[in-house]
Amino acid sequence: MKPVLRRLKFRRFSTVQLLIALGLFFIWAPFVEEIKGGDLIISGLFSLVLLAGVLAVAERKRVLVIALVLAIPAVGGRWINHFRPDLVPPAVFLVGGLILIIFVVGHLLRFILRAPSVTTEVLCASISAYLMLGLMWTLAYWLVDQLTPGGAFSFNTNSGTRSMNGFTGFYFSFITLSTVGYGGLLYVAVLIARLVSLYSSPKSDDS
Repeated sequence: MKPVLRRLKFRRFSTVQLLIALGLFFIWAPFVEEIKGGDLIISGLFSLVLLAGVLAVAERKRVLVIALVLAIPAVGGRWINHFRPDLVPPAVFLVGGLILIIFVVGHLLRFILRAPSVTTEVLCASISAYLMLGLMWTLAYWLVDQLTPGGAFSFNTNSGTRSMNGFTGFYFSFITLSTVGYGGLLYVAVLIARLVSLYSSPKSDDS
């Protein structure tokens, strides 16, 4: 009984809450980007997603500690950069965010592949992992844009020259992920096959 209680103690956030946090971030970020104080809102939503990811995979104390250590440069760097951009460059929290997201996605996929049956948690973990892959590539776009001041992704539009910052990074990341890039379709195909396999597998009498 004690190992079970100890295990439940660190699972304070479920993948359902992580999916909700991701939904809030992706829905609101494009709309608040241009308004006054929009950066503050985006910073808050970004921090919420990362912390929700940390707690969603914290089924063991060791995993929680590692995730929190990885979250410090990502979340802390984002807020310090927001108020004091001269102290922490954007590359710091972008690299930290990328490492943390890779860690969270890895644990979500491990949870999905080891799940004995299809549940709400498994479904939400599957969707969350896919969305976090899109967020990961968005941060990668932003990072490359920051590391190349000349504008590696600069392009001309009717409204002038644009970069890969902000919503543009979101757009190209998910457009590519949802078509043939980054193995997005392969992820969906393998994921659906796994979920169908779990759903159709015969249940034991004990379950």
